Amino acid sequence: MRIHTGLGYFVLKRLDSLMAIGKSRHQAKQAIRDATDEKLWSVSTGHIHSYITRDTYQQHILAFVDWVKAHYPGTTPARLDSHADEWASQYLRELIEKGRSPATLATIRSALRLCFGEEIAASVELPRRSRQAITRSREPVKQDAHFQPQHWPQHVLFAQATGLRRSEMRDVRVGDISEQPDGCVQVHVRRGKGGKARDVTVLAGYEQAVLALLEGRELQERLFEHIPKNMDVQSYRRAFAQARYQQQAPGRGLPPPQAKRLKPGDYDLEAAQEVAESLGHSRRRRGIVLSHYLR
Repeated sequence: MRIHTGLGYFVLKRLDSLMAIGKSRHQAKQAIRDATDEKLWSVSTGHIHSYITRDTYQQHILAFVDWVKAHYPGTTPARLDSHADEWASQYLRELIEKGRSPATLATIRSALRLCFGEEIAASVELPRRSRQAITRSREPVKQDAHFQPQHWPQHVLFAQATGLRRSEMRDVRVGDISEQPDGCVQVHVRRGKGGKARDVTVLAGYEQAVLALLEGRELQERLFEHIPKNMDVQSYRRAFAQARYQQQAPGRGLPPPQAKRLKPGDYDLEAAQEVAESLGHSRRRRGIVLSHYLR
């Protein structure tokens, strides 16, 4: 007897087969680049290397499945696969018309391509993400009203001093923070974006305040038991980036915000690279740092 498999179950099982937890995403990407003479900047391993990515992709794929059920009742898994390109393209065009953000649209397409094929919806031109369209961390938003910085002074201080991501702040333990022989204070990030570790030097002037957070505490103890969900960590990353840049390039201002395209003389290359590495971005992502953090 043939058992009918629901679309939701079908895509969830497919996602299960793509899980590669514990395998280095960076090494997998590098192996793909090494196997070709073509210069590849954007590379997909074809697998999922983190539970956060799994949750995000699963949410978007199941939303697409619900859309398919509503528009094409009775669709089987085989029919979904055979019409994936057509329907995903239609789905994305509807989301574009509804005004979904470029970043969200790109994530949705990435999720659909992982599940149904890397060429899915190639005919759909997604709107470009512009710096001017990014208002989070630049202007007050509704979420900010639910976070009172004065109630979380240690969290705010540490975020401003280190520029860590929310997940990185959550995972910092007391023993990960150390004073160096030259007086600098460093924070060891065990697992940053892409699973990469890095050491972040605390902004000059914040050293003693950060060390004060460690007094009388056990090395294995988490520095913070809870990170408020409405805390705009991204705004503190941006403030950190600008302060780090100006400390590394004294006497120079930030890159001009009005310029559509930066020229080499508009910024200090070494300082920008230092900021990118402190934030946990790769060398290839320096342009993102210049556009979204320093301007």
